[in-house]
Amino acid sequence: MIRTIVTVAALVLPGFASGQSLDVQLVVPGIWAIVGPTAQRNPDNHANNATFGLVETGAGAVLVDPGGSWAGAEALHGVVRGLTDQPVKYVINTGGQDHRWLGNGYWQAQGVTVIASEAAVMDHKDRASLQMSALTHFLGDGLEGTEPSFADITFETEYQLDLGQKSFEIMHRGSAHTLGDSFVWLQDQEVMFTGDIVYVDRMLGIGPAGDSASWLEAFDAMAAFGAKHIVPGHGRATDMAQARAETRDYLSHLRSEIGKVIEAGGSIEEGTHIDQSQFSYLEVFEQISRKNAQNVYMQMEWE
Repeated sequence: MIRTIVTVAALVLPGFASGQSLDVQLVVPGIWAIVGPTAQRNPDNHANNATFGLVETGAGAVLVDPGGSWAGAEALHGVVRGLTDQPVKYVINTGGQDHRWLGNGYWQAQGVTVIASEAAVMDHKDRASLQMSALTHFLGDGLEGTEPSFADITFETEYQLDLGQKSFEIMHRGSAHTLGDSFVWLQDQEVMFTGDIVYVDRMLGIGPAGDSASWLEAFDAMAAFGAKHIVPGHGRATDMAQARAETRDYLSHLRSEIGKVIEAGGSIEEGTHIDQSQFSYLEVFEQISRKNAQNVYMQMEWE
């Protein structure tokens, strides 16, 4: 399991908010995980409360997810400049959450090409107003400059990007945390960027934009590649064992226990009291575990 982490201080570039930090984790030579905080979005983290990826090639760099705002993208750019002299040529949007796409405008202003699944772009367009309103609440003036901006290249189920002797296989295999979640596979390096299909270290969140049943299928499609190195959507770069234990096993547990409540004629309130204690070590457990159970109950009622 990969554990080496270096913290990049707030002032990588002039004007960064004090308190903004991103942890840099070398996955394999030329590939890094950039790990944001687990805290809620706030003016200090610029909505970069997620994990991002950077891949250096001989013909430029590829960034996996752009940051959650213009300022968040700028903060990520500061980290990138400290890791490689190669300019960012492409940004991949792995899903529909704000930190997966609302930094697009910053990168496109630098001449970068953005790639996303068609389902993700549909989700971006459907929820742009809602997400911008929420970020106004969380970031205040820190949202300045941020405008919804959509991918330049879209694909239905898969897209292959070849750059500088590195090959990126970008695949959408169904809804997970959001409608258009994709994973990014670098076969030669045995590295998988999962986006929000995988959460480690903190408890995953299940909301109205996700699908817990399809999420399990998307996880299995990703896991079938047998990646040695996993860069999740949240948490430190890790291995498949931890990814499975803290994402797939949790989703399976929720669906199994909620299924028993529904089969017995139990109410949604009873569903929120299922035993989730075996996952209580995960960060934000107290804040979201009951809400996750509630949302899975509502999903399963309609299946």
